[in-house]
Amino acid sequence: MNYTELKANIQDICEQTFTDDQLAMFTKQAEQLILTTVDLPVMRKNQTGATTLNNKYLTMPSNMLYVYSVAVVDALSQYQYLINKDVSFIREAYPIAATAAFPVHYAIFGDGTFILGPTPNAAYVAEIHFATYPASIVTAGTSYLGTEFDSALLNGALVQAIRFQKGEPDLIALYEKMYIDAMALLRNMGAGRLETDTYRSGVVRIPPN
Repeated sequence: MNYTELKANIQDICEQTFTDDQLAMFTKQAEQLILTTVDLPVMRKNQTGATTLNNKYLTMPSNMLYVYSVAVVDALSQYQYLINKDVSFIREAYPIAATAAFPVHYAIFGDGTFILGPTPNAAYVAEIHFATYPASIVTAGTSYLGTEFDSALLNGALVQAIRFQKGEPDLIALYEKMYIDAMALLRNMGAGRLETDTYRSGVVRIPPN
């Protein structure tokens, strides 16, 4: 189902003509709910970066939603997966930032950066495996959800549209159930939003207090 078809279906089922802005709102709200609930293959990305000698910070991907893993390539060209901790652990474990060695731990520091511990003693290649929002069907015209699992997207958008109409509670409940049923099937496809990397659970991108 492409976006033109989705808009037509929403209006046909709701028996109302909505503005383009309203249809985009219903659709994006549905996409956001789906993509923050289920971990789909289309959300997984890899990006290569590099550590800097005597610099304990590593830049995050600008479009990162949450991180699955961070790996650093050692002198033998082997991937060493860093262990995720919080910032306070790294600061306590490695109190002297000038003491450099091969990194073992990482944490989300905030402001678009990871903090590494210990401070890297060389420039190493780093690979970040992370989740990001795919392009919305509203702007792209087509999307993974629209092509592979349009029932979740359509029913999610219908729930938003019928609520906007202040529809009858029974009607809202009907489409909510259809949405929930579609999401249950979608979770089986995406293995649920486990946010799990090789060593530990993934971390939602929320800066530390």
